[in-house]
Amino acid sequence: MFRALTPIVKNLLLITVGMHVVVSFFMPQLKNLFALYYVESRFFMPFQFVTYMFMHADFWHLFSNMFGLFIFGPLLEQFMGPKKILILWMVCGIGSGVLYSGYNAYKMGSLNDRIEAFTANPDPESFNRFVSDNRHLFNPVIYEFVDEYSRNPGNQELESRAKRTMLDVRDRQANIPMVGASGALFGILIAFGMLFPNTQLFLLFPPMPVKAKYLVLFYGLYTVYNIFVSNPTDNVAHFAHLSGLAIGAVLITYWKKDRRNFY
Repeated sequence: MFRALTPIVKNLLLITVGMHVVVSFFMPQLKNLFALYYVESRFFMPFQFVTYMFMHADFWHLFSNMFGLFIFGPLLEQFMGPKKILILWMVCGIGSGVLYSGYNAYKMGSLNDRIEAFTANPDPESFNRFVSDNRHLFNPVIYEFVDEYSRNPGNQELESRAKRTMLDVRDRQANIPMVGASGALFGILIAFGMLFPNTQLFLLFPPMPVKAKYLVLFYGLYTVYNIFVSNPTDNVAHFAHLSGLAIGAVLITYWKKDRRNFY
């Protein structure tokens, strides 16, 4: 199977796996440098829109992305050519990072609005709702403070502490990095589904055959569902996955207008 690897897919696998080995065992500080941060974070650098694709949270994160590239990439490269699949991978990866950063900026803007509203009109109930909405970021001890503040509305010391707590949450949210090639991989998945829609794929879980177009549709709907559900304890960047699907679909639609684009 490894001898069937095409040049671009093989090089992407080697570079990404190699970077994971270097970061995991020799230079762990590179992960913080190369991960993608919120654009107003003190850790943000423009080159992170490229480098974040080659960082992964752990072995299983790396394995799932590289396994997808290993399975779907070679046939796509044979059909599209090395130039097009590299463009697809990089544009979907970088584009996912850019769109996710815009989505993240929107969420951070909403968070800032809540903090500004509290600052203008401090209210224990508003702070309680803020803690409840971000409970995954707090230790249980926070509820002792919530109770104390609720019993003493108007206490300036407690109001100041509540504001500092909200600002601390904002800073932590701003400094949560995004890593992984999932956006690029989802571009590969949508390309495979659009170019080989009726290809039968055999799933491991559950063990059954399914056409490529249905598998891609399932992934797309599942991603949209997770965006709207927005589980606060879920650290997967589902919006980046959806962005990769959308960008990949636009590229393939554009290239399919002229079949010569695939050669």
